[in-house]
Amino acid sequence: MPTYEYECRNCHHKFELYQSITAKPITRCPKCKKAKVRRLIGRGAGIIFKGSGFYQTDYRSDHYKKQSAADKPGAETSKPASKDGAKAAVPAKTEKPGPAAKT
Repeated sequence: MPTYEYECRNCHHKFELYQSITAKPITRCPKCKKAKVRRLIGRGAGIIFKGSGFYQTDYRSDHYKKQSAADKPGAETSKPASKDGAKAAVPAKTEKPGPAAKT
């Protein structure tokens, strides 16, 4: 719930009121009791969202998610194609023989 700023046009009393977004603006001044209060346009204090589901990354497109998954290490990616359209062969890892074990 936001905090709204009000000012009385009669006595120029400025005050803030914490109220729901759907609540109607008040009209009576708490100081002089006249119905001359108006809501001011405030600078805004930013809305704080608590809980999950409010981050920019939660609403990424499917294309972005696929690209991101492909960029992660260990992710299976497609191999670049050669000029004839065949996928390029990737050489298998070979282990170098170590020194022979002594018996």
